[in-house]
Amino acid sequence: MERKTLWESYDEAQLHDMNEIAERYKICLDLGKTERECVDLAKDMAEKHGYVSIESCLKENKKLQAGDKVYAIYNNKAVVLYHIGKDSIENGMNILGAHIDSPRLDIKQNPLYEKEGFAYLDTHYYGGIKKYQWVTIPLALHGVIVKMDGTTVKVNIGEDDNDPVFTVTDLLIHLAGNQMSKKANVVIEGESLDLLVGSQTLNDVEKDNVKANVLRLLKEKYDVEEEDFLSAELELVPADKARDLGFDRSMILAYGQDDKICAWTSLFAMLDIETPDRTACTLLVDKEEIGSVGASGMHSKFFENTTAELMALMGFDSDLSVRRAISRSKMLSSDVSAGYDPLYADVFESKNAAFLGKGIVFNKFTGSRGKSGSNDANAEYIAAIRNVMAKNNVQFQTAELGKVDVGGGGTIAYIMANYGMEVIDAGLAVLCMHSPQEVCSKVDVFEAVRAYKAFLKDMK
Repeated sequence: MERKTLWESYDEAQLHDMNEIAERYKICLDLGKTERECVDLAKDMAEKHGYVSIESCLKENKKLQAGDKVYAIYNNKAVVLYHIGKDSIENGMNILGAHIDSPRLDIKQNPLYEKEGFAYLDTHYYGGIKKYQWVTIPLALHGVIVKMDGTTVKVNIGEDDNDPVFTVTDLLIHLAGNQMSKKANVVIEGESLDLLVGSQTLNDVEKDNVKANVLRLLKEKYDVEEEDFLSAELELVPADKARDLGFDRSMILAYGQDDKICAWTSLFAMLDIETPDRTACTLLVDKEEIGSVGASGMHSKFFENTTAELMALMGFDSDLSVRRAISRSKMLSSDVSAGYDPLYADVFESKNAAFLGKGIVFNKFTGSRGKSGSNDANAEYIAAIRNVMAKNNVQFQTAELGKVDVGGGGTIAYIMANYGMEVIDAGLAVLCMHSPQEVCSKVDVFEAVRAYKAFLKDMK
């Protein structure tokens, strides 16, 4: 079942629209490098398209009906949007779900120290990374510091051209004989990923005068003390902006495309649909890279509780109605697939691999080896999806995550399937997944928006 690339099938009008979507997508990547920033940006975009917070609806005891658009935010790190459809919500929703966290370095709670004339911040890496990829690259510091009085200070250093950046140092090649003999997973140890943040002294201080100077600068800029690191969430991400890749500008090179490429295309689709027959829902969550745990991860009750609140405002006040609505829903778990890389062909099985430029990718199952930890979508649901894609002339491909027994991975699909709803993974092919810079095809970004719109409006 060969698929041509979308470059061979798009007409001039589609290529024009594709480029517009690609530019919007790059802006979102630059403005939303962390989950908090993604939620803030999604909220702003939603409100411009007529969405209102469910909290305001609850305060006003507003009765919701077809055509109404609402959103809810949890912990400033997860957001869900609903566009209420014409049919009874008890018959189920069409749901797009993606995650907005990405691999990175997190600052520890007691991080700042001085050693031999340098000031450092101690870090703990987040998610699955090749640690050696995170040294000697420019890093930006994003996040919040919450002071004891409840004041929240937003931090963003390294993105403006006039900002300083930070880095993790590495050993020069001339002295690295022993280091170069190590296995890749220990060439750089986790406790060696400490961030270089200063070297200038504060001369009227006798001890740790470089550290003291850093604290002085933080006090001047943010009015925070060293103790305030205890209640901070600070993340280190690559300082580079999303860029066109290739002589032909056909690809995008950027940080965090796993899984923001699916999050933003899902949101673009959600904001661009008319009132659907079935209630449409887009869910953007945190913590997928570490197991979907925590209050803002998919294992939490955030989505279930919010849906119950929504349905109460629609006149459904029984737990059974909520269970029916969720179990009868259908979902695309929008997460990326490992793009086929011909330079590393030995880990792929090409008949069942995801290729850049050939459209959205459906993964019947993920997991590892014997499908362990996987949601495995049933054949009837896949047939229904094929029908929707054909009806809307959307090109898609199917894939697995590499050769059997080579590796594997998971998504939020199996968690939502626990409700009894139909779920399948549907995302985009990405090269260099989990590295500081990932690669995607622009035509896939555009085709994903088309696919997600088709699903929201036509899946029955």
